[in-house]
Amino acid sequence: MAADPPIGPGTRRGTASARTSARDRPPARVAAFGVFLLAAGALAWMHRDDIFPPEALPADDPVALCVAGRWAGRWAGIDEMVADGTVVRARAEPFKSRAEALCQDQAGPGSRPPPRRQ
Repeated sequence: MAADPPIGPGTRRGTASARTSARDRPPARVAAFGVFLLAAGALAWMHRDDIFPPEALPADDPVALCVAGRWAGRWAGIDEMVADGTVVRARAEPFKSRAEALCQDQAGPGSRPPPRRQ
């Protein structure tokens, strides 16, 4: 049976050595935790629709699907312009109603009115 090597100031077994690696110091651990949080945040952002699903549209209503699919980006832009004061609401409402009428004409009568995005 061989004896264990002696534990002394030059060995790392059993005692904390005076020289620790830079990877074992607190700032490195804080940086690693920050990288972890950034990676978790990026994954959460990429899967935000999986975590918080968007509002479901009825699959049997072609008018609502037309309005939501084709005009949603335009409506958001118009709402931004109304909020900024570039366009007054009285000018924005006729555009929205004409877009709904166009979808109604193209898709045929739907079972429900299209969703309002305000």
